[in-house]
Amino acid sequence: MNEVIKNIVERRSIRKYKRDMIPNELIDEVLKAGTYAPTGMNKQSPIIIAITNKKVRDKLSKLNAKIMGTDTDPFYGAPVVIVVLADKTVPTYIYDGSLVMENMMLAAHSLGLGSCWIHRAQEEFETEEGKELLKSLGITDDYEGIGHCILGYPDMEVEAKPRKDNYIYKID
Repeated sequence: MNEVIKNIVERRSIRKYKRDMIPNELIDEVLKAGTYAPTGMNKQSPIIIAITNKKVRDKLSKLNAKIMGTDTDPFYGAPVVIVVLADKTVPTYIYDGSLVMENMMLAAHSLGLGSCWIHRAQEEFETEEGKELLKSLGITDDYEGIGHCILGYPDMEVEAKPRKDNYIYKID
């Protein structure tokens, strides 16, 4: 099987991580893959925030959990949280940010890392705490949170679920 297709077929969402931090070189490779995602008319509307600082990561985890209505870690212990936001003034911003997320998850899998898309980024960055975090980074434009790509070394294995029968229709 072609290596790219194999990577796509074998990637799974990981919801349990080892505590070990990922080397910066691997994080940088994942981030770079995100920057090469296709975007509408090449407007490159998304921005990416990589969080390896445990204090900031934990603060974001608590904010996300609060929005979800729980006190558990929505990042499943992953040591790295990558936030993708996109410029709301670009008509394709949601799709652009989603493609960045997918590129990063595929890159992570190809490097032996686990990843999972965690929601509620939109709500997080609409709060005062979220706005303050962005402001502290000099991000003041009209961005919307698309998702979190959590990264770490997997501490679980996941089997693929069967694909549904009516997934594909062909017109010959």
